[in-house]
Amino acid sequence: MGRTNPTFRDLLTSLEDDWQDYRRALRRPDQDRFDRLWEDARQHADAGGYLNHQNPMVVVLFSMLLAQEKRIEDLEAELEGGRSEATEADDAAS
Repeated sequence: MGRTNPTFRDLLTSLEDDWQDYRRALRRPDQDRFDRLWEDARQHADAGGYLNHQNPMVVVLFSMLLAQEKRIEDLEAELEGGRSEATEADDAAS
């Protein structure tokens, strides 16, 4: 029987392994951030598998960016919610 092609998740694991020397050279807080970025990439692995891009690192980086964009939107929504609550409190106090 023939071999099967590696899944995108397998490829992702291999890429992350390739970056381990870089990770070890980072300071501890940055190592945690580095790990979170790869977790973000794993969360989008299904979509990455559908794309089958010639350079899988492009897909990994875009997945990381997508997760960062979601975090930014969540934080902006949280800030906006806090602003509207503060405005309502100010209006009630007047």
